Amino acid sequence: MRIGIDLGGTKIEAIALDPGGKTLLRRRIATPKDDYQETLSAIFGLVSGIEAELGTNGSIGIGIPGALSKATGRVKNANSTCLIGERLDHDLAKLLNRPVRLANDANCFALSEAVDGAAAGASSVFGVILGTGVGGGIVIDGRLTTGVNAIAGEWGHNPLPWPKPEELPGPTCYCGKQGCIESFLSGPGLRRDWLQSLPSDGNGALDNASGAESVTAAAAAGDVAALATLDRYEDRLARALAHVINILDPEVVVLGGGLSRIERFYGALAKRLPYYVFSDRVDTSVRPPLHGDASGVRGAAWLWPENERSTKENQEK
Repeated sequence: MRIGIDLGGTKIEAIALDPGGKTLLRRRIATPKDDYQETLSAIFGLVSGIEAELGTNGSIGIGIPGALSKATGRVKNANSTCLIGERLDHDLAKLLNRPVRLANDANCFALSEAVDGAAAGASSVFGVILGTGVGGGIVIDGRLTTGVNAIAGEWGHNPLPWPKPEELPGPTCYCGKQGCIESFLSGPGLRRDWLQSLPSDGNGALDNASGAESVTAAAAAGDVAALATLDRYEDRLARALAHVINILDPEVVVLGGGLSRIERFYGALAKRLPYYVFSDRVDTSVRPPLHGDASGVRGAAWLWPENERSTKENQEK
């Protein structure tokens, strides 16, 4: 049995998979607020409860909103700040009395969709998160690629390619730089683009609109500004993905996160990518996720491939 944990800022989700990837059960609890020790206890409680209910132990993989520094072995780049600087894998391994594997949550998404999701069977996969933030993960021949700095796939903090004059110098990103892909392609970036395009004397209620849903709803109703915002977004997404395709040349790109649900993006990318990709044609397939919001937690479970689990279990006998 594999157990996956998705450690988010507001919720901790757990899943148990059988050897074939079938879901045995899922559990979700609130994440303790800004309390590292309580977070450890919450994960321990989830794992213990699952194993007691199913009557067997499992391997443990955890997706986190950050990464483990290869220099220190401690968590870095986490928006759940109580994790930063902690030896999360070491502490959980001690608590659970077994090895624990950690990976960035976007990497877990990519791995899930590559193993048995929308990109199953593909030799190279780029998994994209388009949500509150913008992230990504790379899977080659079924194996997650993390890189020497543990930042492989972090395309959101590269500059937007082929910027137009009106896009320069670009919005300020939380990382401290301007013009990052994330500042344009995140959900807040999409909403900001729309609000900035509205007349200054426009309906004040629009300023209180939340999320990309407001933009898509307005576009569906024929709002000219919202339609123009989606058109700009699609061109920026095509440029950003073309840079990845020009470097990695993946067989499949899977879009995840809340914005991946906007169906018009897939047709738009098929038309726009050939203009930016350095090739006579584009055979890379861009697909929605098969597992939806379960991809992250499923990918955490898949951090233990079957052959490695078998080796570990034999060594413990």
